[in-house]
Amino acid sequence: MDSEKKPRVSDSGAWGMNVVSSVGIIMANKQLMSPGGYGFSFATTLTGFHFSVTALVGWASNAAGLSMSKQVPLWELLWFSIVANLSITAMNLSLMLNSVGFYQISKLSIIPVVCVLEWVLNNKHYSSKVIMAVLVVAFGVGICTVTDVDINMKGFLCACVAVFCTSLQQITIGSFQKKYSIGSFELLSKTAPIQAASLLLVGPFMDYCLNGQWILNYHFSTGALLFIVLSCALAVFCNMSQYLCIGRFSATTFQVLGHMKTVCVLILGWVLFDSALTIKNILGMMLAVVGMIVYSWAVESEKLSKLVAGVRGDEEDVKLLKDRTSGITESDVELGQAKS
Repeated sequence: MDSEKKPRVSDSGAWGMNVVSSVGIIMANKQLMSPGGYGFSFATTLTGFHFSVTALVGWASNAAGLSMSKQVPLWELLWFSIVANLSITAMNLSLMLNSVGFYQISKLSIIPVVCVLEWVLNNKHYSSKVIMAVLVVAFGVGICTVTDVDINMKGFLCACVAVFCTSLQQITIGSFQKKYSIGSFELLSKTAPIQAASLLLVGPFMDYCLNGQWILNYHFSTGALLFIVLSCALAVFCNMSQYLCIGRFSATTFQVLGHMKTVCVLILGWVLFDSALTIKNILGMMLAVVGMIVYSWAVESEKLSKLVAGVRGDEEDVKLLKDRTSGITESDVELGQAKS
């Protein structure tokens, strides 16, 4: 009984860590980057800080013997880092060039793109229950987040790159863990230094293109530094839990259940920042939560049906073996012994 409960508690802990750290980092960054806060409008460079601290934690863990380092080809790590950094950069550009409504729609479209890529790359198939639950979640989140929708060609292209790279990155995380039998934190420790170096190199120029300001001209107050440190600390747990959840479940599950963070952000924004919360928002959140529950049930139902099919297959094999054995006569057995 205990061995059956441990994985469930561990899985719940991984999801809890991801939700809490993701919501926390959004709240911290909102205070850090908003004009009413500290006005630190250097998102790409801040992400470089995040991965730098994550890489430092990974190095300390390896040095202390708390984690093991496994071999992953350098070219695959570089390829993954390019895709991941393109995802971050394109998302920032998409947010700048598009309206908030279209940006939210592009984020919602990650779910179907992940499903298609998993089907193409990993030959993964989905039941009608799972597909219906995914649509319900996307529709519910769309109701409570999408407002104005304004489309332009540059913004549309950036959104397409962001959606594709984000989907491919999340699928690759799970593929690498299975392919090289590497743990989530060990894989993160290998990718974080490459992402940190490249983002810190490109980030300041990217941020200058986005807001016309250099980070060197920013006045780092004590409050801003404290929130940067808080954001980096939360990013470590956010990155760890992302790799952990995708490795244990799938990129699709991570995207679907990950929208619980959107619901939490809307509620906390209403509680902490006096953000408007309308009937439409509430109904959308309720629909999204219902979709997540149905999705979880559908996935568990699929697992159970596969398990039952496997057991039936084993029973049929045993029955066939018995039938073949019963067809052997006593003289055949004696003859076989004599020959041996």
